[in-house]
Amino acid sequence: MRSQPPRLLTATLLAALTAASLHASAAAADYERVLNGTFESGSADPWWSSAGVTNRVTGGELCAAVTGGTTNPWDALIGQNGVPFETGQSYTFSFDARATAAQPVTAAAGESVSPYRGIASQQFTLSPEKQRFSFTFTSTLDFPDAGNGQVAFQLGGQPSDNTICVDNVSVVGGVKPPGGVNPNPAKKVQVDLVAYVPGLPKRATLVSTATTAQTWTLKNSAGVAVASGQSTPKGADATSGDSVHVIDFSSFDTAGTGYTLSVGEDSSFPFDISADPVKRLRYDSLAFFYHQRSGTPIEAQYVGDEYARPAGHVNVAPNQGDNNVPCRADLACGYTLDVRGGWYDAGDHGKYVVNGGIATWQLLNAYERATRVGDATAYRDGSLNIPEKANGVPDLLDEARWEVDFLLKMQAPDGMAHHKIHDANWTALPTRPELDDQPRRLSATSTAATLNLAAVAAQASRLWKGVDAAYSATLLAAARKAYTAAKANPAKLADPNDGTGGGAYSDDTVTDEFYWAASELYATTGDNAYRTDVTASSHYKAASLNRGGFHWGGTAPLGDITLALAPNGLPAADVSAIKTAFASVADQHLTAMAGMGYAAPYDNSTAGYVWGSNSTVLNNAQVLALAHDFTGAAKYRDGVFEALHYVLGRNPLSTSYVAGYGDQAMVNAHHRFWAHQNDPTLPIAPPGSLSGGPNSALQDPVAQRLLAGCPQQKCWVDDIGAYSVNEVAVNWNSALAWVSGWAAEKAGTPTPSSDCDVSFSAGRWNDGLSAQVKITNTGTAAWTSWKLGFAFPGTQRVTSGWSATWSQTGRDVTATSMSWNGAVKPGQTVHIGFNGAGSGADPSTFTINGKTCRTA
Repeated sequence: MRSQPPRLLTATLLAALTAASLHASAAAADYERVLNGTFESGSADPWWSSAGVTNRVTGGELCAAVTGGTTNPWDALIGQNGVPFETGQSYTFSFDARATAAQPVTAAAGESVSPYRGIASQQFTLSPEKQRFSFTFTSTLDFPDAGNGQVAFQLGGQPSDNTICVDNVSVVGGVKPPGGVNPNPAKKVQVDLVAYVPGLPKRATLVSTATTAQTWTLKNSAGVAVASGQSTPKGADATSGDSVHVIDFSSFDTAGTGYTLSVGEDSSFPFDISADPVKRLRYDSLAFFYHQRSGTPIEAQYVGDEYARPAGHVNVAPNQGDNNVPCRADLACGYTLDVRGGWYDAGDHGKYVVNGGIATWQLLNAYERATRVGDATAYRDGSLNIPEKANGVPDLLDEARWEVDFLLKMQAPDGMAHHKIHDANWTALPTRPELDDQPRRLSATSTAATLNLAAVAAQASRLWKGVDAAYSATLLAAARKAYTAAKANPAKLADPNDGTGGGAYSDDTVTDEFYWAASELYATTGDNAYRTDVTASSHYKAASLNRGGFHWGGTAPLGDITLALAPNGLPAADVSAIKTAFASVADQHLTAMAGMGYAAPYDNSTAGYVWGSNSTVLNNAQVLALAHDFTGAAKYRDGVFEALHYVLGRNPLSTSYVAGYGDQAMVNAHHRFWAHQNDPTLPIAPPGSLSGGPNSALQDPVAQRLLAGCPQQKCWVDDIGAYSVNEVAVNWNSALAWVSGWAAEKAGTPTPSSDCDVSFSAGRWNDGLSAQVKITNTGTAAWTSWKLGFAFPGTQRVTSGWSATWSQTGRDVTATSMSWNGAVKPGQTVHIGFNGAGSGADPSTFTINGKTCRTA
């Protein structure tokens, strides 16, 4: 879906290469060391080119356009890094090649970093006719998989421009089969590397072939044993390749830090028993989106000096900018669009409507769900460290709006939405956003993108109605226009071959997007036309919800979630059927998880572990969470936390896939700015960034080289070049944000004080409400004055009040006693109230003089 860019090297690379022995070793095996030597995929990955050279795969060949006028052969290069060599072993380097104009080239093997030691090189003269070339050498150096070994073609030292094409490139030899090893050390006692929440189940996995129970010991940070017990043997776990036991230490519930779990001589990484880390993760996972903003500077006051950067793609050289972007030349759409803003989709600089759509929906749904069945105070104004944190609007809505506004800009004059906008060609790794000099191009409009726009704009209109009525109306108009356009163009599909410079994101089925968009429009407007489209859909009543979950290309369950949460005019029995379907699929997940060595809500029965598997785990955790919301059953809540435990380290790699969380956490995300692995002056992935996770298809060269033969759950490596397993993406972090926000809400509320009770009741009409608040002193000491505090979970605002001095900042409300009712003796009650406007659930947490009260 995304392409691996080149790893560019210094101009002196391979200058020291010398010829080596041509004698073959009798022990050599026929192990191919080069990846993508035939170029059959149509991609150049992982072949890179140096300055002055442009790679293109044409007609099944890699053709390099070389700028003339260089001095040395090594001044113009194409090559591949990470090639493994073994000292003393024989290799045969062979290839087909031709040149537009005859010239000499040098084929070389050696070291890709200083001091650039050479293993072997040989010069050949190319002609316009394709020829086969070959030479054999014995390696004098030893480079492991994905190490510093390299093969390259030196193309420079010529006075004129030329084009050199190579094909069927092969380096065969060595005695060690490539791949099969993940460099991250794994423990035999696998735990959540971050924390277990008090009061909830606490399980770990022991890797052991023992068929009998093993004794486990839980130790505190001082190394003192605080609990012990026996493991439960589970046997072979095919998905991980491990033989496992399960350890359940739920009976121990003392909060603390630095616990370890051990069996014999084997000990886990340290972890906490605390609700605090998941509450931090709720915000760190959302901070990811500010980092990914395009078209605005990322300021140190919000992210720190390490992650601050200038605005990208705003027409400041070398950027060509996003303010006046044309369509691809072959489309000739006849207009340009200003598409500044939005989020960079992933590790590249593309912005994609279908991926941005589901990511935005998920953030907005987290807010809507919290206002209707949860507690939205966590998302109030000032909760996130973003520039809009004091504008009176809930910060989660502010962050989502950054992408919603971009989606609106992607709407073409006819109402359709362009599928994506990105660079004309893949940029190098690393490339800071403000240093990207590639032209920017709009891809064609598509039905899927148009329906994403319709769905998200309708959803956003509903949520902004009480915040900004004019903006809400603008959103609804865009949503209606998009839906009408999509119905007029029901099968305008994205081109699956449009993958140069950005991911294709092709989708050949859009009935799910139609259902989703109709559901959002119906929930927002109540219009019969949208209702008819909803009820007539083959996806109605969660018909397509299953253990496979939902994703950017399978969006029907998003409509189901909205219809189950947002008030609408559907029959109660139909809404109940949707909720029942969520519980049914959640039960299927729990049944499957009970048999797993590393419990995760994931169905690997058909495609194995796929690109972005961690987001599938978390989207399925959202299904479990909603099943808990709909039924109240604790088993579904526990399943959500099991999913988080898997993502945060209870997995066969002993790795937290969330940057900054746990002693062995993802660091080297595939990203063009968080590229410390390639450039020490750049940062690593910031805390709260989610890696895509195991991908058993091994769809990038680094993964192919390192992970050949890996069991499904072990097909992952923390390498910046392993984009099919270790990229980040907005729709993956939106899943983490939704689930961690839900989990933080369920991880415990402040212990209520025994000094006060508060009772809240409200009558409502249209956009108004009138609330009565009863405050009782249940303590033993009299109050001389009091101050009530609470936060609205929705868009409500106080317009007038009585029996107190009322004030409101954002969603935070305070009511301070008057001169005549401040003195309250134990057992006495004060009645106050207010009139207001806006919508949302009643506030659920109240304080008096800073202490949390019981709610009556």
